[in-house]
Amino acid sequence: MATMDGRITLVQESRFQLTDEAGVSHLFTLSPWCAAEPAQLRPLAHSQAPVRVTYKAGVDVIGQVAQRIDVQAEAGR
Repeated sequence: MATMDGRITLVQESRFQLTDEAGVSHLFTLSPWCAAEPAQLRPLAHSQAPVRVTYKAGVDVIGQVAQRIDVQAEAGR
């Protein structure tokens, strides 16, 4: 599966926007089998913690389907 690093910038229910280091935003939907819960997305967006999203291409949905979200260590820490 593919991965993408960035920060969660927008959240709506189980959908979120990840903005990568180049400033490009990507739309994701949580997979029903993702270990992350929708309630965990808003605190990640608020903290602007760097995350790595493991995902697969969405079928019949706009965006990608997040399979896993891992919080990454801040650079320089």
